[in-house]
Amino acid sequence: MSQPDNKPPPITSPITSVWGVGSERAKSLARLDIFTVEDLLLHKPRRYEDRRKFLSIRELKVGEPATVRGKIIAAGRKGWKKGGRAMFECVIDDGTAHLYLRWWQSQLWMEDYYVTGREFLAFGKTESLRPRTFEHPETELLENDEDEFIHVNRIVPIHPLTEGITGRVMRTMMWRALEKFEGEIAEPAWAKLQSNASSLPARASALRMIHFPEELTDVEFARQRLALDEFVELQIQIQTRRKKFEAGARALACAGDNHFIKPFLFQLGFKLTIAQTRVLREIRADMGGAHPMRRLLQGDVGSGKTAVAACAALMALESGFNVALMSPTEILAEQHFRNFSRWLEPLGVKVEMQTGSKKTGEDRGLRIEDHKRARSSIFIGTQALLTDGFRLPKLGLVIIDEQHKFGVTQREQLVRKGNYPHLLVMTATPIPRTLGLTLYGDLDLSVIDELPPGRGSVKTFVRASDKLPKVLEFLRQKLAEGRQAYVVYPRVEENSDGLKAVSKEFDSLKIKLAPFRVGLLHGRFKAAEKESVMADFRQNRVNVLLATSLIEVGVDVPNATVMLIENAESFGLAQLHQLRGRIGRGAHESFCILISDVRKPGSQDRLRVMEETTDGFKIAEEDLKLRGPGELLGQQQSGLPQFRFGDLRADIVLIRRARETAAIYLK
Repeated sequence: MSQPDNKPPPITSPITSVWGVGSERAKSLARLDIFTVEDLLLHKPRRYEDRRKFLSIRELKVGEPATVRGKIIAAGRKGWKKGGRAMFECVIDDGTAHLYLRWWQSQLWMEDYYVTGREFLAFGKTESLRPRTFEHPETELLENDEDEFIHVNRIVPIHPLTEGITGRVMRTMMWRALEKFEGEIAEPAWAKLQSNASSLPARASALRMIHFPEELTDVEFARQRLALDEFVELQIQIQTRRKKFEAGARALACAGDNHFIKPFLFQLGFKLTIAQTRVLREIRADMGGAHPMRRLLQGDVGSGKTAVAACAALMALESGFNVALMSPTEILAEQHFRNFSRWLEPLGVKVEMQTGSKKTGEDRGLRIEDHKRARSSIFIGTQALLTDGFRLPKLGLVIIDEQHKFGVTQREQLVRKGNYPHLLVMTATPIPRTLGLTLYGDLDLSVIDELPPGRGSVKTFVRASDKLPKVLEFLRQKLAEGRQAYVVYPRVEENSDGLKAVSKEFDSLKIKLAPFRVGLLHGRFKAAEKESVMADFRQNRVNVLLATSLIEVGVDVPNATVMLIENAESFGLAQLHQLRGRIGRGAHESFCILISDVRKPGSQDRLRVMEETTDGFKIAEEDLKLRGPGELLGQQQSGLPQFRFGDLRADIVLIRRARETAAIYLK
């Protein structure tokens, strides 16, 4: 049935449905990813100006942002140069004083636009009061047309723009779109089923409030409603995916019978913590359940995740299945290989290695197909496990260590090598709760929230570079006591950013720390070279290891008690915490010393957090606040959604509400 002529078209209509948007303007809007009316209405303002009352030019104060209104009394290009380009300047007057507007990239169109007699709004910060000056201000021509009420005498949105679209044009389009389509903005189905959104405005009202608020307090009210919509939509996708998976996947029986685990725990040499035991119960219940396990194991550095992973592997091995464990680096894979070989081979379990440079199965003349007839094995490796040539029959359990180093696609690629194997994802980088609920919403969560007894304390200090001689003297003192140390630099080779490079500092530090032996390790070494250096460090044949952040995960040398990090401001909080986790793994007191001369507030805040706490979860929350999710996770996490209104740094309450709402809706 055709819709009545008086019914507005849906908001999914092309953007050209908005009056005044032709093909050329539509091309400009496409650069902002605006193709439909809905795209336009979801184009969030970046800030707001309260234009109900302007400051007079005479009231301006240095360094304080303000909007003023005045007429141009002079304009033109100046011969002064800055960066090799001419400056364009115009002077506006509001009857109280003159204000100079300056742009250091003069362009020809400016002379036709900034014309004497025209009235402008100008937003900026005064750089000087003699004369009063805005450099590179935002401006808007006042035209006194019929749409003027949209642009003045109200709280005005300032949207992200592109060439060919001025702020005034964007607001006018937004107003016209709301006038025509607001009645077609429907509530999502989940909002009609329960009252979880009742404390927030309707979606249509929220869109009007976000663009044209009556008061500035309306903006946050509207943002929360639109953010909730985004979070609920995501949670419905996540929970639907999990339900489909559980409906179509039959679990392999991998709970085991303890004939490996009992002797393993007996010969381990230490008792599992209460937290480790609790997590193992959760894992055993999953691996003996109706659906394949999909579990994320979080635990701070040194909390004993590897021992838990070994027990999970033994459950699958006891049940007659093979296990694959993937690590992000060859150094970490080698360490897991040594630990698991030492632990499991006395039990008669085969432990194999599969990296780009080492394949123990091939070294021993063992073909993968032989495992169809042989007893079950555990394969430990890097991304080499993902190659097409690597096949492992009877894959019962996949363990992925340091999940944040891999993308979601790689995780699924390894799981697909079996027939719905169980999956245990581990990370020593604590994930803020908001990210955990979004990125890993399809995984159940286990947390090891205590450290094994008998660990030495770790103290952290921030020092300026002029204190480095004293720091090195302290380091020499610890070396003389028989301890070992790491010295970490942000670069392999020097470049123009001024950060120290490990390759350049190596020769200098060898002299300063003589007669103690200094080793070098970075990502450009071949695998055999890396393993040789690490073997020397583990055996204390190398007393000090100079390295890049390559050592941030998995390196375990209990005798190392000093971590010295140069240019500490160049590392993220989570990375600093990981590096600090390389010490404090034995019984001796340990020291992390962060060297930095940078006094920027953000950098100082990060380093202060490191001094104040060793709690990885607190550090993760602070890192999220300071840097945001995109920078925190990097490019590997392809599963991170792009939220227009949701804020993963602040919206934990909304995300929890969204999870509950999605669950109710799907029932």
